[in-house]
Amino acid sequence: MNLILLFIGLALLIFGAEIIIRGSISLGKKLKVSLFAIGVVIVAGGTSLPELASSINAVITNHADLAVGAVIGSNIANLILVMAATSFLIPISNINQNQINQAWINIGLAIILILMSYFILPFNYLFGILSICLLFIIMLIQVKQGSLDVSEVEEKGDYSLLISIIFIVGGVILLMYGSDLFVESAINIANQLNIPEAIIGVSLVAFGTSLPELVVGILSAIRRKVDFALGNVLGSNIYNVLGVLGVSSFFGNFSVPRVIGSIDLIFMLFVTVMILAFMIIMKRIGRTYGSIGLLLYLTYIFYVLN
Repeated sequence: MNLILLFIGLALLIFGAEIIIRGSISLGKKLKVSLFAIGVVIVAGGTSLPELASSINAVITNHADLAVGAVIGSNIANLILVMAATSFLIPISNINQNQINQAWINIGLAIILILMSYFILPFNYLFGILSICLLFIIMLIQVKQGSLDVSEVEEKGDYSLLISIIFIVGGVILLMYGSDLFVESAINIANQLNIPEAIIGVSLVAFGTSLPELVVGILSAIRRKVDFALGNVLGSNIYNVLGVLGVSSFFGNFSVPRVIGSIDLIFMLFVTVMILAFMIIMKRIGRTYGSIGLLLYLTYIFYVLN
């Protein structure tokens, strides 16, 4: 029964995030806000909403290990599951400097998390303030540099102002309810199987909350808009660390759990460096990366669950 409830919660999370993104883009059109600006703020941030909702709920209910595990696992899944599946379908060949800069930011954030784990530094309100400020600065820089060309993304639906607002409000409600159901079910499963919550966060929860990015990536590949998928993944990882952990730290103090430790964080750094190496050296992210990424992800999940 818990497994059924978990998938119901996951479905609500995904659907809620989807209609928030659609409503926000439509609202941007109605208010004459550029699609580019909406894309930078909403698309990458919007697909990170499941992680944010689940993490806040986990911290409030004193299960912060699940929140940290979900963020780390989600970032890993984004890089070697989502991007691997996307590039395996349609290779990304026109790498630009802005995308490379986003990868460097991801590497920097991974190093920060490793240092916080090593020195046992807590996620608290100070971390939250610094993270939100840094995220705001990064968004401004990305908007100025034009790192995401969302004007090329064909978004279905152009709704009225009222419908757009209803989509956004309804999506938030679905996210909150879905996250509560999802986290509670995941915790029950972890307890029944005697599996640490952080491990469930790194694997099952992380995979589930990465589904929006996976869907966006596959749809982008089908529409041959894979550059957008790459920007969404790199942007979502930035949101996960600075936005999700940053906002969650306002609801309670927590730290990187020992059961996750440095191995998972180092692996996250490794796969980030790997995608950057393909971008700089190979000048493309193609089926070679896709094959390696999918194999690495399956190996990682097997390692985590054993």
